[in-house]
Amino acid sequence: MNIAPSRRRTGGALLAITAGALLLTGCVPNAAPSADAIAVKATDTDCAVESAKAQSGTVTFSVTNDGSKVNEFYVLGSNELTIVGEVENIAPGASRDLTVQVGPGDYFTSCKPGMIGEGVGQAAFTVAGEELSTSPEDDAIVAQYIGYVKAQSEELLPQVQAFVDAYKAGDDEEAKRLFPLARISYERIEPTAEQFGDLDPKIDYRKPGADEEGIPFTGFHRIEMDLWHDAAVANGDYAGDPDLTPLTTDQRAKVGDQLVADVTDLKDKVASPEFTLTLADITEGAKGLLDEIAAPDGKLPGEENEFAHTDLYDFTANVEGAEVAFDTVREAAVANGEDKLVAELDKRFDDMFALLETYGNYDDGFVSYDTVPQSERNELAAKLSALSEPLSKLTAAVVAS
Repeated sequence: MNIAPSRRRTGGALLAITAGALLLTGCVPNAAPSADAIAVKATDTDCAVESAKAQSGTVTFSVTNDGSKVNEFYVLGSNELTIVGEVENIAPGASRDLTVQVGPGDYFTSCKPGMIGEGVGQAAFTVAGEELSTSPEDDAIVAQYIGYVKAQSEELLPQVQAFVDAYKAGDDEEAKRLFPLARISYERIEPTAEQFGDLDPKIDYRKPGADEEGIPFTGFHRIEMDLWHDAAVANGDYAGDPDLTPLTTDQRAKVGDQLVADVTDLKDKVASPEFTLTLADITEGAKGLLDEIAAPDGKLPGEENEFAHTDLYDFTANVEGAEVAFDTVREAAVANGEDKLVAELDKRFDDMFALLETYGNYDDGFVSYDTVPQSERNELAAKLSALSEPLSKLTAAVVAS
């Protein structure tokens, strides 16, 4: 199983367009709205976009949360499902920018107060102008990154199959050992699945998210709840929930086979000739992976793997994915005179990995996250924030306006 972290500076791991705020200790200060950006006012009940149209190319939205709940803003494709870009974790009173590269066509904008459930204020957004053109250098960068995403999806499938085989066979100890390892490749490219409609909810939704959206509770975390049944019962939040009933052999087979089928679907979609990205997908997506860590239901607060407490595996994989994405566009940033930014990101990534390595590694295992005290979580948050701030400048350093 090829899961060793790649600290070589060679190429990518993620892709939905995201940018966000860290909500814990050491959070990044509010960003000032960009001068040429389209203003978005997000509230608990609406999502008011200043303009419903733009010219093709690089488009920036400056989103201000005037509501009482943490919010997120989406740009959706014409099918109202494909996520073209998103900015998450916008705290009340905060402003965050989302930068996307879009060609002519019909899109939609929407906000999601509370970051769960149905969106609000969905509205049509039209892009006019010429088709996007890229330089041979840009095409090479994107091709390199797509190659990485494909490789990770291809590694993911056998990892998940081995995990599911152990689970279906009733070998709970082996399944527990393989659970965090089977998630590594997924966590490196997690926003990829978010671009494909309901794939991420099927593969990686936690129970509160599935219940809130009224969808079946499946995937990694359904199996996690069953494997760590005693911890789920002791949690107390799910008292009386039917999902607390241990699954039968047939039910295990059904849940496990569904996870393999959904991961196979992800691999096939990534392998499709129609699958493509832009430079902004790569740079903004890197920030999205860090947002996955700091989200209220993410790794930093210990909510991602709430029964297994294997969050440090996911945390590390997300940072690896962000670093590979940065590595993929490194030379483009240097060519644009951003040597200082590149040097700072190298240092911040090294600092983040050095701290994570004090908690373990994939081969020997990481400490159980429920044993990490709040003071040390605060230190992790501070390092993550110090990395997120310069990473938020990467799109401007790489993507021509």
